[in-house]
Amino acid sequence: MAVPGPRPGAKAGGRERTYVPPGPLDLGLVLGPLRRGPGDPTFRTAPDGSVWRATRTPAGPGTLCVRAKGSAVHAEAWGHGAEWLLEQLPAMLGDSDDPAAFEPHHRLVAASHRRRPGLRLTRTGLVLENLIPSILEQKVTTDEAYRAWRLLVRKYGEPAPGPCPHRMHVMPDARTWATIPSWEWHRAGVDNKRASTVLRAVRVARRMEEAAAMEPGAAMARLELIPGIGPWTSAETIQRSNGAPDAITVGDLHLPRIVGYALAGDRDADDAAMLELLAPYAGQRHRAARFILLGGQAPPRRTPKMPRWDIGKL
Repeated sequence: MAVPGPRPGAKAGGRERTYVPPGPLDLGLVLGPLRRGPGDPTFRTAPDGSVWRATRTPAGPGTLCVRAKGSAVHAEAWGHGAEWLLEQLPAMLGDSDDPAAFEPHHRLVAASHRRRPGLRLTRTGLVLENLIPSILEQKVTTDEAYRAWRLLVRKYGEPAPGPCPHRMHVMPDARTWATIPSWEWHRAGVDNKRASTVLRAVRVARRMEEAAAMEPGAAMARLELIPGIGPWTSAETIQRSNGAPDAITVGDLHLPRIVGYALAGDRDADDAAMLELLAPYAGQRHRAARFILLGGQAPPRRTPKMPRWDIGKL
């Protein structure tokens, strides 16, 4: 559904940058993984095709708007984090990624790869903004996790700076996350286990953010020092913060069956089978999974959907 366009008025005060990518670039494919559902208050796609992000940077809150202009990308940014966002723009748009390192080994993967030359892996350089929603997504439906993220960011975050689309918010800072009362987590549908994991992470926010500059394996190990953060959560985070092409998600309810069905017709594949099938893509397994998911060849559903339990109503 289309969202309201930018609020009228004052673009004054915004900073600008034009970036020319080294090859094809699809903004939707590159930035799409940063969007946590259709109502994500930190992410909008406007009717004119521009992509807006509200982000808490090391310099403070910032809003970034990027739009494709021919072979270039024009960016505008507002807020205390504006300069940081523009400095990080190339990495966020996949400039440090190396798509040429990927070689398809299956017909479906080759077809998906051929149809999407603009897929590059984003590297935001920010850990908590990817880690917290990944924690919220543990062991629940995506709808439940998206709702929790939406409610908590809108209530405890702050309005995004600049002339951004309606109701965009920057996520809370670490101190604010740490002071959210237990009943507000409950109202948002977040159980005590996930809430406690978020609290443990934000208490060592600086150590978490340091992982953005590490090699992916070391970064994942750093995150997994926090009780409640395992390989699934660390991979989902580092894929985005570090642009890690090999950070394949394990422990997922659906991904092994999707990969197994797409590559071998096996709709009962588990993590071990998935990793065996992806072995030819060593170093590029996350990228291979992206192409498989975009290929749209999912196994037919045989079991009921995971039940939804709104603990906020209990």
